[in-house]
Amino acid sequence: MSALSNIYGEVRELPLAATLPAVAVGAPFQQYICDACGYIYDEAVGDADSGLAAGTRFDDIPDDWYCPLCGVTKSDFTLYEAPNIEALRARSGSAAPVALRGGTPGVLIVGGGRAGWQMAEALRALDAALPITLVSACAADVYDKPLLSVAMARQMDPGTLVKETGADAAKRLTVRLLAHTDAVRICPDTRSLRTTRGTLRYDQLVLAHGAQAALPPALPATRVWRINHLGAYQRLRAALGDSPKDVVIVGAGLIGSELANDLALGGHRIALLDVMAQPLARWPGEAVGAPLLDAWKDLPIRFVGGVQVAGVDKIGDKYRVATACGQKFAADQVIAAAGLATPPRLAQSAGLAWDNGIAVDAATLQTSDPRIHALGDCITIAGQASRYIEPIGRQARAIAAHLCGREPAPYEAKPAVVRVKTTTHPMTLH
Repeated sequence: MSALSNIYGEVRELPLAATLPAVAVGAPFQQYICDACGYIYDEAVGDADSGLAAGTRFDDIPDDWYCPLCGVTKSDFTLYEAPNIEALRARSGSAAPVALRGGTPGVLIVGGGRAGWQMAEALRALDAALPITLVSACAADVYDKPLLSVAMARQMDPGTLVKETGADAAKRLTVRLLAHTDAVRICPDTRSLRTTRGTLRYDQLVLAHGAQAALPPALPATRVWRINHLGAYQRLRAALGDSPKDVVIVGAGLIGSELANDLALGGHRIALLDVMAQPLARWPGEAVGAPLLDAWKDLPIRFVGGVQVAGVDKIGDKYRVATACGQKFAADQVIAAAGLATPPRLAQSAGLAWDNGIAVDAATLQTSDPRIHALGDCITIAGQASRYIEPIGRQARAIAAHLCGREPAPYEAKPAVVRVKTTTHPMTLH
């Protein structure tokens, strides 16, 4: 028998034959995408961590196999076909270069994260010649964001998390990419976007710039980490180094609890602070706090509930976190995990309707400006945000169908099923 560890720290016993299946021949290999987190299972590559060798067909995977990123089952995967530019051009009878079609500016996407690239893929799947420009404040590299919560448990080097560089993704999708470019202001009257690299015109604008980690007044931005994208995570890992450190995490919600679990598995000593009496208190009806604390009893995690952080002082090369009730915690690094908030600047510059985020139509994801759509973490529907990965693909397809004049594919908001990647005690919450 062959024993394999999964991302939850369990040990699975698999028959030896299951670890070394014969590579299938004949039909081309296919890819399948996890509808919950966006992980793509490639038959040609397999999933070595789960004992699935290269060449393992999706149909041959046991039904109890789970997504290596978020833990959902095989039934949550669907067939995935990346846009094929040449095939689309042949089908449409157009061989014109993308940038020259009618001289129109086309669609401008703001945001180089998952939502931005999902939007570009959805558009390109419907139109090979549509001019698409993507503006990103970072390099726009493609990566699986859920890995930021399990990278230490899986002993992953932060440098290996990038699946595809932004430049390569842009080349594959024939997208004009302006990386390391900040969007400054939307001018709806002239249908233009001011950026740090000049002004860009658009026919249609899609906002996919996401949300940012909220920063309570007591947490100075210069003294705390906010981990909501790959770049910040890589810098945090570099700052932690290879030796155990004392880390204070403020906020024991989804992000804070997952980070505490993973950093503790990496050998760091964690103080997890929250205003609520137990972690994951957002789900009181599911009574998850006590079982999670019990699962953490052998990890270097100290949870302190019912406290309000009053300030963070820098003393030499270390920090001291003080609470309103007088407690003090020494730390090498401090992480703010007090929720997410949509930055309002771009929406305000365009006069867009705002309701705890960019307000969009429930079916079309159109903002109050008919030429501007939005998706992902930056939007709200009836005042409610849904900052999870699963809806993004469906949102992108709804917008793409509308912009490309295809049969409507209205977006339908569904209750979120949240997979908590506290690998010591994984949970599914509603």
